[in-house]
Amino acid sequence: MKRQRLNRLAKETSPYLLQHAENPVDWYPWGDEALTRARSEDKLILLSIGYSACHWCHVMAHESFENEETALLMNDNFVNIKVDREERPDLDAVYMAAVQAISGGGGWPLTVFLTPEGKPFYGGTYLPPEDNYGMPGFARVLRAVADFYRNRRGEVEQAAQQIMTALEAKADIPRKRGSLVAATLDQAFLALKGDFDAANGGFGAAPKFPQPLILEFLLRHYGRTGNKEALNMVSMTLEKMAKGGIYDQIGGGFHRYATDGKWLVPHFEKMLYDNALLSQVYLHAYIVTGTSLFRRIAEETIDYVLREMTSPEGGFYSTQDADSEGVEGKYYLWTHDEITEILGKETARIVNDYYGITVKGNFEGRNILHVPADLPAEESDAIKQARVSLLKRRERRVRPALDDKILASWNGLMLASLAEAACVLNRDDYLAAAVASGSFLLGAMLSEGYLKHTCKDDKARSEGYLDDYALVTEGLLSLHQATFEGRWLREAIRLTDVMVEEFWDEPTGWFYDTGRRHEALFVRPRNMHDGAVPSGSSAAALALIKVSRLTGNQRFEDMAARALKAVQKEMSHHPLGFGNWLCALDFY
Repeated sequence: MKRQRLNRLAKETSPYLLQHAENPVDWYPWGDEALTRARSEDKLILLSIGYSACHWCHVMAHESFENEETALLMNDNFVNIKVDREERPDLDAVYMAAVQAISGGGGWPLTVFLTPEGKPFYGGTYLPPEDNYGMPGFARVLRAVADFYRNRRGEVEQAAQQIMTALEAKADIPRKRGSLVAATLDQAFLALKGDFDAANGGFGAAPKFPQPLILEFLLRHYGRTGNKEALNMVSMTLEKMAKGGIYDQIGGGFHRYATDGKWLVPHFEKMLYDNALLSQVYLHAYIVTGTSLFRRIAEETIDYVLREMTSPEGGFYSTQDADSEGVEGKYYLWTHDEITEILGKETARIVNDYYGITVKGNFEGRNILHVPADLPAEESDAIKQARVSLLKRRERRVRPALDDKILASWNGLMLASLAEAACVLNRDDYLAAAVASGSFLLGAMLSEGYLKHTCKDDKARSEGYLDDYALVTEGLLSLHQATFEGRWLREAIRLTDVMVEEFWDEPTGWFYDTGRRHEALFVRPRNMHDGAVPSGSSAAALALIKVSRLTGNQRFEDMAARALKAVQKEMSHHPLGFGNWLCALDFY
C-alpha cells in the first residue's frame, strides 16, 4: 500500500520550495512544526538548502527526492526540512559554516544532518544516488547516519559539540585593532596583482567569477593613486568578459560565472545581484575611461533587467534559471543552420564570423555566442539588426524558469546602479524605474517601520537582515543624489538608525547579520567576508560613513572605523574576500 504523502510545501511562496511540493518526501518548511516534531519524536533532522536557479539542486532533486524508495528512507528516519537559502540567509550561513568545518568545503545543494535540537553533526553538498564521483551514495549515507544515531548517540552529541565550539571560535571578532592606514590599500593591490590573470583578465583559474567588488576597488585605487596598472587590470577584465560567453551577446546581462578560464562557457543562470554590480562597475569604468564599449554593456545589462527581471510594481526579481526544458543553457544556444534560416545567408555569414559560430559548435554541438576577434566599441548596423532578429526568435523558445521573489538587499544593489546610471547617462527611463524601485521598497517592503527581507505575490515576509538595511540605504542614497528629493535621504537616515539599533554589538564593535527581532539560532551569525555580494557588515560600514558625511553624525563614522580596524589585516593579506571592505576603507 502506497504511503500517504505529507509534503507541506504547497502553501509556501518560495519558487524553490514549490519546486519540491510534489516530491514523495515529507518535506517541512523551516519552522516550529518541524522542530517540535523532531524533539517530541527524538528524530534526526535532514536539512536540505538550495535555491531555484541551482543546477545541482535540480540534479539531486531528480535523482533522489523524486525517487520513491529514497523518499521512504528519508521519511522513516528523519524529519525533512527544505530551505531556500535566498529566503533564509541566516540558516544558510550557520549551516554552511558547519559543513565547511566538517568537510572543508561547501556549496549547494547543502545537505546537513542535525540533532533533534537543530545542532549539526554531519553534512555535505550534492550527493549522488549511488556511490560515484568519489562520493558515497545518498541512500547509503541515509542508512549510515540513521544507524549511527541509534547505536552511537554519544558520539553524535560529541561531534555536534565539537562543531559548536569551532563555530563559536570562528565567530570571534578580533579585539586588537590598530589605526587605519592607506598602506593597507596599497598592500591589497599588490596581492591582487599577484592573482591577476594577465592573459584573460580576472583572478585565478577556472571556474572564473566576475569579482565586481574587486574591480570597484581597483577603480578606486586608480582614482586615489593614479596607478595605471590598476586601471589596466579593470579594463582588460571588462573587455574580456564583454567578449565572452559569460555575457549574453543577444539579450544583454551576465550569467553567473564561467566554467573555463577564458570566460567562454558560462554557468547559465542569471542573478540579479551580478547584473546590478556589473552594470555599476561598467558604468564606473565608462566614467573613468570614456570607453563607449563600457557604456554600451552597462546600458544593455540594465535594459535586460528592466525587460526581464522587473515586476509591474517596480521591484526586481531574483534569478533566471540555467536550465530550460531540462537542458542547461538550451535557451541561449544556437546552431549554424538556425542563424542562416533566421537571417539569410549573407547576413548570417557576417554574424557567424562576428560571434564565432561554426557548424561543429563550441558547446555540445551548439554555439555559445562570443566575440573571438577584437570587440568594437560600436557594433555595425548589420550586427545590431541581427541581434534584434535573434532576440525576437529566442523569445519564442521555452524560457528558463524565473524566481520572481523580490529580495530587499539585491533590490538595493540594483537601485543604486539604476539611479547612478540615470544621472550619468541622462536616461529619464532609468530615473523613472529607480523612483518606482525606491517607492516599492519603502511601500511593499516596510512594515511598522521595519524592513522585510523578501516579497512575493504582494506578501512581504521575514524580518530584514543586516545586508537588507545596509544595501537599501545605499540605494536610497543614490536615488537622493539622482533626484535631490528629501524623502529618499530622510528614509536612508531612518533606516540607518534602525540598523544600528537592531544589529550593532557595542562590546565587540561589530555587527550581527540577524537583528534583535530575528529567531535565535544555535549561533548568531555574523559574516566577515565579502563574496559575490557585499557582506552585511562591509555594506553597513560603507553606509554608515556616507550617512555620517551627509549628516555630521560622528558616532556613525566611529562605528564604521571600529569595524574597519577589525578586518584591516585580513584586507591586506586576502583581498579577494574583502572587496567591499576595501572600497569602504578607501572611501573612509
